[in-house]
Amino acid sequence: MAQADLTQGPVWKGLAWVSAPMSFGILAVLSVGLADAYFLGQLGQAPLAAVGFIYPVTTALISMSIGLSAGANAVVSQAIGRDHADDDAPVRLALHSVGLGFAFALVVAVLFSVAAPTLFAWMGAGEAALAETRAYVPFWSMSFPLLVLMMVCNAVFRAHGDGATSALLMVLAAAVNIAINPLLIFGWGPVPALGTEGAALATLIGRAVGAGVALWYAWYSGILTVCGEPLKGLASSWKDVIAVGLPAAGSNAINPAGMALVTAAVATLGEAAVAGFGAATRVQSVALVVLFALSAGIGPVVGQNFGADKQERARTALKQAWAFSVVYGLVLAAGVTMFADSIAELFADGSEAKDYAAQYLRIVSWSIMGYGILVITNAAMNARSKAAYSLGLSFTRIFVVYVPLAWLGMWLFDYTGILIAAVLANGFGIAGGLFCARATGLIDDVQGHDVPRVLPEAQG
Repeated sequence: MAQADLTQGPVWKGLAWVSAPMSFGILAVLSVGLADAYFLGQLGQAPLAAVGFIYPVTTALISMSIGLSAGANAVVSQAIGRDHADDDAPVRLALHSVGLGFAFALVVAVLFSVAAPTLFAWMGAGEAALAETRAYVPFWSMSFPLLVLMMVCNAVFRAHGDGATSALLMVLAAAVNIAINPLLIFGWGPVPALGTEGAALATLIGRAVGAGVALWYAWYSGILTVCGEPLKGLASSWKDVIAVGLPAAGSNAINPAGMALVTAAVATLGEAAVAGFGAATRVQSVALVVLFALSAGIGPVVGQNFGADKQERARTALKQAWAFSVVYGLVLAAGVTMFADSIAELFADGSEAKDYAAQYLRIVSWSIMGYGILVITNAAMNARSKAAYSLGLSFTRIFVVYVPLAWLGMWLFDYTGILIAAVLANGFGIAGGLFCARATGLIDDVQGHDVPRVLPEAQG
């Protein structure tokens, strides 16, 4: 395993070491959603609209598991950064984190499978789209615990400074998923055409492969292995993971949960608007891959350096990540605006849906840097065990700014009003990120001295 000491050398190199490979991993994962939209879009508007309803909800559930991964990354990376008297502490914390994540995922999977029909009906899914969602949910629910196993293992790899292994596992799971997607959706030979259900089954198979390989390699590399007193400090470990993971889960789930409420506003304009809006948000997710990767990379850098009492290196990392987000966002917006029609045509079925998607891309892309700054700042705050600030920042952006303005904008200006609300919400991400970073000592310590370590010197 390519472990790295992120407390030494140029800060930007540490960020790049973890973040660069994660770009490929995150792109692979998001490509699964695009592949689903592309293939299902060929079956008609109902399956594509169903994906528009499913996507924000399943993303919310996945984002909750990302919160637990953030908790695992925080406790393990800080333990690695400290001069720890107990050499087994990082391994023990990793084992405890994996167990907690799997138990959480099982509960969530059962609850989602039971509540999904009512939830999608409440969101405004019509009869045809609702039937498609019912076909998708069972296999997706079965795949969720496997996804969480892989995600927590990947968080532990990154805590050790190894972004490459994490990325390769994500690519593997996505590649298997995408490769068998058309086979299961359209059928071939003895394989029946399963449509929307086939897309979910492909997801289950891909995640099963990814989780199996992740667990095997984690054991092989020694980050999940037999250690002295494996249950030692279990309650304390879970408390530390949950202290970060619970608010971080809420923070990560808030954005897609808010998107579900915004999608409900879009649904008042018709299924074509939902299909176009859903296609555009998936394209936007791919455009954000580099910034998502940077947020994945900054966590280990901040965690290890705060654990080693090198807070100034963590602050430098955040400032460099912000600067990159601004430059990248402006360049990306220019390119997306130029090719909005062509991009929309790839992922939206029907001229009306394409127009909705292209309009979203032309307007909202210019605020993408603000959302990048928000997710990077949240990741940095999570890594130094200040996840409550991340939760507050995300909550305010969604439920105070985005959702109310989206509904108000829909009533006043129809679809354009919803897009203006998205721009304003992303702009808030910049101001809110700056405020929270200063409050948590990630820009300048307002008290004029280094922030103390946030976790105890020894676990258990």
